[in-house]
Amino acid sequence: MPSFNFDAANHVATNLPTLGPLQKGMYEVMVVASDLKRTQAGTGEFIELTLQVVSGQHAGRRLWDRLNVRNPSKQAEDIALRNLQALCLACHLETMTDTEQLHDIPVLAQVDFDRKDATRNRIVFYGAVSSAVNNAATIPAASKPPTRPWERR
Repeated sequence: MPSFNFDAANHVATNLPTLGPLQKGMYEVMVVASDLKRTQAGTGEFIELTLQVVSGQHAGRRLWDRLNVRNPSKQAEDIALRNLQALCLACHLETMTDTEQLHDIPVLAQVDFDRKDATRNRIVFYGAVSSAVNNAATIPAASKPPTRPWERR
């Protein structure tokens, strides 16, 4: 058995991960995993995307997006298909036959707080990374933490 000495009591950790949602802003991300799943009610399907921030101070953080591509709610389906279209175009894909085609391509994602749960993020926009975009685009806009419905504004 290999011998290795480590003193956990005196180790000083650096770059501890930040807990909680990311601040509102534009982040450079890439899809690292995807799956097509049935809704819990069994009445539709959604694409579940796992995205990873690829640059800036939050590099390595993960975000998730669910696109209700088949849903009894026409509005939910339209929103999902519009976001999927934006993501495909940001990835320079005119047609997609497999969600893995979206993997490992840097894109911009506009991140906001979830309307129902301010401790979670939601992605409201996808855009292409271009040479005109500089590193400032990956730094979130300064904003105060979200006000919860039961708190005074």
